[in-house]
Amino acid sequence: MDDPTTPTLLEPGATNAVGRMLGLLGDEWTLLVLQRALTGVTRYAQFRADLPISNSVLTARLQLLTDELLLERNVYQTNPLRAEYLVTARGRALWPVMLSIWEWERHWVAERADDLPVMHHDLCGHDFAPVLSCRACGKPASVREVGAEWGPSGSWKRSVPEGARRRRSESDSGRTQAGLFPETMTIFGNRWASALMGAAFRGVTRFSDFESALGAPPTLVADRLKAFCALGVLEATQNAKRPDWAEYHLTEKGRAFFPVVAASLQWADHWFKAPEGPALVLSHVPCGAEFVATFTCDQCQAPLTGHEISIIPAP
Repeated sequence: MDDPTTPTLLEPGATNAVGRMLGLLGDEWTLLVLQRALTGVTRYAQFRADLPISNSVLTARLQLLTDELLLERNVYQTNPLRAEYLVTARGRALWPVMLSIWEWERHWVAERADDLPVMHHDLCGHDFAPVLSCRACGKPASVREVGAEWGPSGSWKRSVPEGARRRRSESDSGRTQAGLFPETMTIFGNRWASALMGAAFRGVTRFSDFESALGAPPTLVADRLKAFCALGVLEATQNAKRPDWAEYHLTEKGRAFFPVVAASLQWADHWFKAPEGPALVLSHVPCGAEFVATFTCDQCQAPLTGHEISIIPAP
């Protein structure tokens, strides 16, 4: 039986850690189920009551998360059969990703601010905001200060997840528009959207480069770029030397999403090991060390740990 406390060893030449992460987290329902699980929801009926999700989609996502060792199915009653879904060590390790999503939505999606949970740091006794920092020097780190190069298992081809999830039916699509983290889902809740955002963070700016790097159909790239510009995370500009060429650059809002990306990459690097080595090698330019993402409390500056954080649901 697979052990949820140890990393998954990937096959040589297969989809790398980035692609595996995007295949899991680049799905809106998976993220929403995980968010609920990390705040204490364990039973099917609770997930169903909390989320605008159909029975078939919820069943599929719970099975996926169980197969991928983020949740563990525990039968607590046999007649009739009843089971609960408990977060494993691998699932709990996603708390920095969820905190980063909540913090980004709080600052950049005004209509969502009152609906987000309060993050309380038990160590210092204050409500807090997580600050992305470099483990080596302890300083806060912005996207402009983090360099990224492909590692031994890294390439665009190997970083795009295998296969697409089942397309949601019109009824499912309509129900989710009631709106749980809609802007985050636009960026991160689709495998191609999250891959394109990753390319933007690595410096890709031209349409043809997005298309060739991701191996995605032109219509899909155009649709995602249009959606990102409408959301305000990218802006289209003219190339200084070729006015007929459009370039797509990250805005301040787009750059502010970097902690979500950094936390996700960190999680992927730990839990999915390719025999060739890591997919990405990150460096913190100011101190010159390898960049290992940590999160600190903006109130006391102490490093955050999952067992010292309380999540208080919005009233």
